[in-house]
This record gives sequence, C-alpha cells and structure tokens, in this order.
Amino acid sequence: MTEMRTARLTLRPWQDADLAPWAAMNADPEVREHLGGPLTRERSDAAVAAFQAEFAERGYGWWAVEVTATGEFIGFAGLDDVEDGTPFTGVEIGWRLARPAWGHGYATEAARAVLAFGFETLGLAEILAVTTATNVRSQAVMDRIGMTREPAYDFDDLDFPEGPLRPNVVYRLRKP
Repeated sequence: MTEMRTARLTLRPWQDADLAPWAAMNADPEVREHLGGPLTRERSDAAVAAFQAEFAERGYGWWAVEVTATGEFIGFAGLDDVEDGTPFTGVEIGWRLARPAWGHGYATEAARAVLAFGFETLGLAEILAVTTATNVRSQAVMDRIGMTREPAYDFDDLDFPEGPLRPNVVYRLRKP
C-alpha cells in the first residue's frame, strides 16, 4: 500500500491504533450526518477490514489520514469503485474527517493528493465524487479541488427513505 505525504498530512495504511479514533468518529452524529447515522464499533471495525482487503486487491482504496507533525489520526481519504446500483460506473474520490479536523483545509489537501495518485499512478481518465445534495461542506471541497458539478448524473439513493439523504449530486474531474 502506497503512502503519500502532503505539506501537513500523511495518507498511509490503516493501523490497529486507528480503530478507536475511527470508531469514535463514526459514532459522532455530526460526522455521519450525511451518511445515515452513527455506526457501532463492530461496524466501524468491519469497515476498516474491508478497506484493507479492497486496497490489497485493487491497489487503491481508503488511506488513513494523519497530521504528520503530531501523528494524530484524523480520518480517511481515497478512491473507491462507484457502488453497485448507482446509475453510472467509475472511480469515486471521498474523504471523512473527525470534527476537530474540520475547517483546516485537510480534506482539500488530502483530496488533491488522492487525485494526483488516481491520475498519475492509476492512469484514470476521470474521477467522480458523490454526496448528498445537502452536504455543502463536501461540495465546497469538490469545488476547491477543481471538480465540476454534473447535474445530468444526479440521482436518488434508494438505500435511504424519502428525506435529505436520498437526493445525491455528482461531480467530475477529467485528467488534466
């Protein structure tokens, strides 16, 4: 698994020490506001196991993100295949940070490193991003990293009942 460094962050393989802060992050209703609510510790741990297996299989996935200067785990960023059942295919970028890490530009910084990996290392022609229509924070990151909203791709996520989590918006960035 490739490790990447930015000016302030290290994107690296997951470690056992990440499980507790990851679970705390996933138990935070604000962090999970646009994702369907908090996760149990068991589901949170299972997610990391799945991330590790997918990365080993494909050579890309979700990196753990830490602040290099302190070694503090603050979340994840990476690439994933667009979920089955979505009305299009491709590779999607994403990120999730603990609340104390919000507002410092970390998501943008990590996302730029992930985009570079996707285009330069994997040779992707384009990278997509998907979020709920109400997740304006993630949409702002998508704008900052140069992605363009693709309204023709917007869709309703039928895994959620009627409400704010169902409408999803799609952004795209083609290889420069």
